[in-house]
Amino acid sequence: MGYIMDLRKIVGHRTLLMPCAGVIIGDGKGNVLLQLRADDNTWATHGGSIELDERVEDAMLREVKEEIGLTVLDYTLLNIYSGPEYHNVYPNGDEVSCIDIVYYTNKYEGEICLQEDEVKRVKWFNKDSLPENISERTRTWLKEYFSRVE
Repeated sequence: MGYIMDLRKIVGHRTLLMPCAGVIIGDGKGNVLLQLRADDNTWATHGGSIELDERVEDAMLREVKEEIGLTVLDYTLLNIYSGPEYHNVYPNGDEVSCIDIVYYTNKYEGEICLQEDEVKRVKWFNKDSLPENISERTRTWLKEYFSRVE
């Protein structure tokens, strides 16, 4: 998050427009791999903010590799999400209005290796066993994902 962190030095906690790229990783059997975030202790998909001049797809691939060590091999655009429901206040007081570009895949390789300062753990869930402490944004994406892949 170099670009966003650089802006934070200027604007403090004020709301920033933040384009983000993420991916829902499935196993092809109805399960999705979620991560327990270290910053707010909620379950979420994998992804993060897009850096200056970075392609959206490259940001998604980079974030997955950084956060959980996997390499996404193929992916499909799920949807682009924005609006007031994508306004987020982080535990440190930083505010963002996200534009979330979300992909999905069941084609990946590698061994899971957590970026411990961002991810506490990962776990597979099916649509009937989603955790309670999941963000509404993630819940929206997963609802669309499960309706599309079933």
